Amino acid sequence: MQEVYTRFGSEIAKGLKRSTQAQANTKCWPTYVQDLPTGDEMGKYLALDLGGTNFRVLLVTLKGHHDASVDSQIYAVPKDLMVGPGVDLFDHIAECLAKFVAKHDMRNAYLPLGFTFSFPCEQVGLKEAMLTRWTKGFDCAGVEGEDVGRLLHEAIQRRDDVEIDVVGILNDTTGTLMSCAHRNPDCRVGVIVGTGCNACYVEHVDNVELMDPAYKRKQKQVIINIEWGAFGESGQLDFVRTEHDRKIDEKSINRSEQLFEKMTSGMYLGELVRLVLVQALEQNVIFKLSSKRQEYADILRNNVDIFETKHMSEIEDDTFPEFANTRRIVKQLFGLEKAAVEDCQKLKYICECVARRAGTLVAIGVSGLINRISDRRVVVGIDGSVYRYHPKFDAYIRETMHKLVKSDKEFDIMLSEDGSGRGAALVAAVASKTK
Repeated sequence: MQEVYTRFGSEIAKGLKRSTQAQANTKCWPTYVQDLPTGDEMGKYLALDLGGTNFRVLLVTLKGHHDASVDSQIYAVPKDLMVGPGVDLFDHIAECLAKFVAKHDMRNAYLPLGFTFSFPCEQVGLKEAMLTRWTKGFDCAGVEGEDVGRLLHEAIQRRDDVEIDVVGILNDTTGTLMSCAHRNPDCRVGVIVGTGCNACYVEHVDNVELMDPAYKRKQKQVIINIEWGAFGESGQLDFVRTEHDRKIDEKSINRSEQLFEKMTSGMYLGELVRLVLVQALEQNVIFKLSSKRQEYADILRNNVDIFETKHMSEIEDDTFPEFANTRRIVKQLFGLEKAAVEDCQKLKYICECVARRAGTLVAIGVSGLINRISDRRVVVGIDGSVYRYHPKFDAYIRETMHKLVKSDKEFDIMLSEDGSGRGAALVAAVASKTK
């Protein structure tokens, strides 16, 4: 833990300096979000949240007094659009935006929009963000290296049926931080542990060499998007990576990239359990008494992603000796009517090892950020399906943080309520106010 902590800290320092940023895995992009919400924001704002196989459009009504109401709709991104031309993807998004606006009878209103785009981007302003690489199964041509704000703006213009102004682009970690800061002014760190894994934090502008000096005169702080999923790409994590981690990386569409994310995020945790379980079956240490052990190993070996990350959460939620969830999942996987208690315990142990390691790694990163921040009290806003639904993930994180956060600091963790949606609207609200 100490060694990973030290290596993580030196990566952050590298990412913030102009001279070493190119070599840093954690790019530490300035987001150009400098004003945190006060809680007094008012008005109606649109938010668009794209970060996976679905995206959401939200109408957020900010009512002052830290209060907001949210009306949202989820739209699917068809598989072919995830790997087709970028223009088609943005046209699809613009079409869904127009439908949403029409449904809420706001065709004639001027609508500022905050766009949560949860892929690695280099921000060059609040509403200009260049996609550096696709992740999470997306690979649309003609988008990498381009300004996604401009691509969305052009798609909206092509339709010419709604007046939507893209006023801010952010990723889901910034949205989480903004959303939590709206409710708790001590929030200084935003973390996502869901399909992907990333974090952001509030840094003093003097430490951010990559930022345009004109912005440094306005405010003394800025949110930094770390892109910590890429930590480890220069070998810093090799001493803790296992053969299972290497297998996952070899089979992924982004080999040798996002190595920290591959040890911590929902896209990979279930797959890690599957690989460990295959090995346990081959070495005859689980389901020892079953004559079909070889058959079970074949099922797991031949069906990538058959063991879902949500299964881990359900299994770790189980109680001894019933193991109701574990037995249901084993039956689903192998057709085994009633798994033995001992096998249920072993499967739960495998899940716990994978989840605890992920929680520990996330906590190492968060502790490093808290110790960088000058405030004595720091609240960490966290969102994402793994954190939200895994029954022990919060406990795993806190356990490590208590060991690593400096003793003169006070910290707390809060679950973000709809971070990437409400947070995007808050960025839009703050941007409109500044404008």
